[in-house]
Amino acid sequence: MFNTGLMRSRVRGSEIATAPVLTFLDSHVECNVNWLEPLLDRVAEDPTRVVCPIIDVINMDNFQYIGASSELRGGFDWNLVFKWEYLSKEVRAQRQKDPTLPIRTPMIAGGLFVMDKDYFVKLETYDKEMNIWGGENLEISFRVWQCGGSLEIIPCSRVGHVFRKRHPYTFPGGCGNVFAHNTRRAAEVWMDRYKRYYYNAVPLSRIVPFGNIADRLALKKNLGCKPFKWYLDNVYPELKLPATVDEFVGSIRQGHMCLDTLENQVGKTAGIFPCHDYGGNQEWTFTIGGSIKHDTMCLSPTDYSSMSLIIMKPCDSTTDEWKFDENTKQLRLKVVNLCLDTLGVHDMISINVCDSLNSNQKWEYLVAAGIDNKV
Repeated sequence: MFNTGLMRSRVRGSEIATAPVLTFLDSHVECNVNWLEPLLDRVAEDPTRVVCPIIDVINMDNFQYIGASSELRGGFDWNLVFKWEYLSKEVRAQRQKDPTLPIRTPMIAGGLFVMDKDYFVKLETYDKEMNIWGGENLEISFRVWQCGGSLEIIPCSRVGHVFRKRHPYTFPGGCGNVFAHNTRRAAEVWMDRYKRYYYNAVPLSRIVPFGNIADRLALKKNLGCKPFKWYLDNVYPELKLPATVDEFVGSIRQGHMCLDTLENQVGKTAGIFPCHDYGGNQEWTFTIGGSIKHDTMCLSPTDYSSMSLIIMKPCDSTTDEWKFDENTKQLRLKVVNLCLDTLGVHDMISINVCDSLNSNQKWEYLVAAGIDNKV
């Protein structure tokens, strides 16, 4: 049986609904007293507001109802996984005079919210190419904020929610792949160049297909939506860029051969292998500090003499630093005049005296799918 999924099911429900305001609720909730009126009031004042109740906890084992803090809002890290976070000290202090004031939130949990139907349609509902569950709250949150709306949590409204330990249904291809597919669609459409930080945080997501997004990009353009930098500056300035910024993530190649970890073990030699474009052992991160790394291992010569082989070492403060020469296409060690060289034989790589005319020292890098390495 085909699982229509949350997104397409909600769109179908919205098409049947006749009221001017839509209320989306998970099935496993219990609405508290007078929960709806405060939500409707905010939408009536401004139809571009998307509003949520405080989500209380219902214990899944005994259905005990546990009130949640009224000082939380929704956020996320660069892995694009939703999280609850406390309001800043400044905001909490401001709210002392009136704790019923709406809370601006960068992200909604997605299971419970109220939205003007015409505005929902104007923003083109959900991304109907997302599957099953996951990532849809991320996408609609970006879309609302960047396209002129706002997200709020309303403290005077409370709804209890059963937080389950596992999903009661299956995900074709696995939960991780479905979530990555959905999340990639959100990142590719709405995050602009900042999507690279998601891919750096979740490297395996790059191999998961995300489908055609042409219609969503056209929607973004037609609505005149703001860039993701605006979102970071004005909605979520607390989300800081990672401390270590990578120059690029992708493959390093020489013709049809790619730099490869080969055995992928500490102390073992790295080399070249026919390019397969699947990432894996051929995916490298060139950090802003000059390290060439794969996971937690970095490229290092056995010593600083000509023809020394290249091995994989744990990355640390002593890791060798490289510089890519855009003019000569050479990878040079910063401390000595030695360049990465393929020797022209077998699959071995070494360092050798830099020679700008030596074709065995010519390299190019191909950025991994979905990565834009300039912010």
